[in-house]
Amino acid sequence: MDERYPLTYSVDYPDRDLDRLTTFFRIFTLIPIAIVLGTVSHVTYGGWDNAGTAYVAAGGLVFGGPLLMILFRKKYPRWWFDWNRELLRFSNRVAIYLALLNDQYPSTDEQQSLHLEIAYPNVESELGRGMPLVKWLLAIPHYIVLFFLTIGAFFAVIFAWFAILFTGRYPRSIFDFVVGVARWHNRVTAYALILVTDKYPPFSLE
Repeated sequence: MDERYPLTYSVDYPDRDLDRLTTFFRIFTLIPIAIVLGTVSHVTYGGWDNAGTAYVAAGGLVFGGPLLMILFRKKYPRWWFDWNRELLRFSNRVAIYLALLNDQYPSTDEQQSLHLEIAYPNVESELGRGMPLVKWLLAIPHYIVLFFLTIGAFFAVIFAWFAILFTGRYPRSIFDFVVGVARWHNRVTAYALILVTDKYPPFSLE
């Protein structure tokens, strides 16, 4: 029996001196790619008169469509799966850059130091028809734990910021903790948001 979770997540440890200058100004250097991510991660629109509305961007992780298709057709269209996987990868590359885990500027399509894989589900045998309706509720314990872990990761990144500025290195134990929290977040996303698995996420950073 394969005990691996359907979503795997890892980040290559930068075993070298990181760029102190871009680390110091990271919140500012992040802005251009954050704008790009924002245009594909949610719907933005506006109108200038009563005659019409102009859509600037549309996107975000697809949730409602897969929920309905699993519930009524027992299908998960592959292109919806591919979109969710690639958007999740892109948003994680931006998060990696923000968390100082790498000083390579985030790519919109290349994996870079991120390794995020999701197994495409066999809906007939692996996904229960009614599970999408209750997963958000079942995941509540994870939301609570992740709330506190995310606070811890926030302060860990601040500590790492000072460490990089003074030593050029990201402390390995802090790196592993921040990556572990991100891994946990992504597993819960796979379970409760993009609905690619019914396997309950482990309470683990590993």
